[in-house]
Amino acid sequence: MRHRTPAVLLPSAAHAPSYYAATVREKVAVAPFEGTGRCDVCVVGGGYAGLSTALHLARRGVDVVLLEQSRLGWGASGRNGGQLHVGMRREQEWLEAQVGQADARRLWDYALGARAHLDWLIDTYQIDCDLRLGHLHADHRARYGEDTRRHVEHMRSAYGYEHIRYVARDEVASMVATRDYHSGSFDARSGHLHALNFALGIARAAVSHGARLHEGVEVAGLNRVGEGWRVLTSQSELSARCVVLACNGYLRQLAPEVERRVMPINNFIAVTEPLGEAAARRLISNGAAVSDSRFVVNYFRITPDHRLLFGGGENYSYRFPRDIAAFVRPHILKIFPQLAEVRYEYAWGGTLGITPTRMPCVRELEPGLINASGFSGLGVLLAPYTGKAVADALCGEREALELLGRVPVPPFPGGPLLRWPTLVAAMLYYALRDRL
Repeated sequence: MRHRTPAVLLPSAAHAPSYYAATVREKVAVAPFEGTGRCDVCVVGGGYAGLSTALHLARRGVDVVLLEQSRLGWGASGRNGGQLHVGMRREQEWLEAQVGQADARRLWDYALGARAHLDWLIDTYQIDCDLRLGHLHADHRARYGEDTRRHVEHMRSAYGYEHIRYVARDEVASMVATRDYHSGSFDARSGHLHALNFALGIARAAVSHGARLHEGVEVAGLNRVGEGWRVLTSQSELSARCVVLACNGYLRQLAPEVERRVMPINNFIAVTEPLGEAAARRLISNGAAVSDSRFVVNYFRITPDHRLLFGGGENYSYRFPRDIAAFVRPHILKIFPQLAEVRYEYAWGGTLGITPTRMPCVRELEPGLINASGFSGLGVLLAPYTGKAVADALCGEREALELLGRVPVPPFPGGPLLRWPTLVAAMLYYALRDRL
């Protein structure tokens, strides 16, 4: 079926031509895959979730092999906007209605654990990834302000989360040099970082504990053999007691049950030429990350070398635009018309995995086979911590895995033939609503 695989999902020996790839600080030395072998756990996918699973298993002395079809951090983990958001993709009010107060509280505690885990990773393994705190979620409609105010009050009173506060229009205008936003919430514990350096830092940590990481190994199939698994690869095969699928938008027919619930969409980022410290500060005065309330979210931040990194626009085909910078540029000028003459030095696309509820799809599909994907744009914090939860479950500590398994992640409607056009129709409807 390789001839049917879209080009954007095919393996590659090189990272996307991104700002991140151009500013990698330290590469990871990986050994070549020698073919037939055995391990306790085989992890498929070299992004945040897979790398963290390998790290935490190796820390426990488990013999773990990770297979990545391209390069470590090649997918969404190395191409995303670098924004880290404390919480789940859906607000706590939604979770309370869907899973009840008790599990909603547990999921919030899980999110706080993910935030602490990020600090632990960076501090323990000295990961140089330009972490900077502060995130503004900006309302692009005036009518959203009251809902934002209620949400902030709920998080502070019901959950005791005092790092978040409501921001009125004048303060938003003082933070971001645009007329597009009316209000918002500011979270002092969220922020932004260098996405690829963070991923490679986790990889180095995993290697330091004995995890075997391999690039350029495409997994073509999985077969149950007795109480274990045979992992069929582009080069040979591997026998494993357990398998973890951490492929997100790149699963490619390995697990149809997951692909009914996790679908790939493309998002795009452009990075300007250096603007200079003063000009960059005029755009975002406090250096925070910013994302807005549009269904097709605009998200942006200033890099350490004073560029604007801006994510905007999606498409729902298996093709990237021919000129990605030109595709993103109208989204940038909507927010910052003053940048009309600025040049773009980097532009790239990435494929992420989304679910119908925008909640992660973390499930034990059958004994010894666990999937962790569908982070729907919040993988920077949630995916590494979920990797730890998966590793814990494989070592007998299943509480977090069972909590995530209770989160509603239904299949996309329409079945195998209609789920894609149904998704596209829904996405286009919400994208149109953003403009009304």
